Amino acid sequence: MTGDHPPRPEEDRAELAEEQASLFRITLAPVIWAAHFLVCYGLVAVTCAKGWDIDAVRLGLILFSAGALGGIGWIGLAAWRQWNLSATGDRVNRRGRPEDRHRFLGHAAFLLSIISAIGVIFVALPLILIGGCQ
Repeated sequence: MTGDHPPRPEEDRAELAEEQASLFRITLAPVIWAAHFLVCYGLVAVTCAKGWDIDAVRLGLILFSAGALGGIGWIGLAAWRQWNLSATGDRVNRRGRPEDRHRFLGHAAFLLSIISAIGVIFVALPLILIGGCQ
C-alpha cells in the first residue's frame, strides 16, 4: 500500500476496492445478526399466532442460526486475516499510516463479528431451550 513512488491509478483503484471490502466486512456481521433476530422472533410470533407447526419452524430456525453463525465466522476469519496480528504483532496500530488504518478496520470487523456471533447464539438459545409457544 505504501511505497517510495507516487501511487499509480491501478494501485489507487486496488486500494479503494480493498477499503470498500473492509467497510463491507465491518457492517455485514451486525447486519446478519439483525436479520437473524428479526426472522427468528417474527417467524416464531407468527407461528404461535397462526397455530402452525412450531417444531418444524424451530428446526428450520436452528438451521438458519447455524448458517448465520457460519457467515459471521467467515467474515470474522477474513477480518482476522486483514488485521494480520500474527505477522505484525501490533495490536493497536497507532502510527496512523494507511496500512495501520487498514489493519484497524480488520480489527474492528473481527470484534464486531465476535459480538454478532454472541448475539446470534443468544437469539437462538430460546429455540433450543423452550419447547414451543408458551
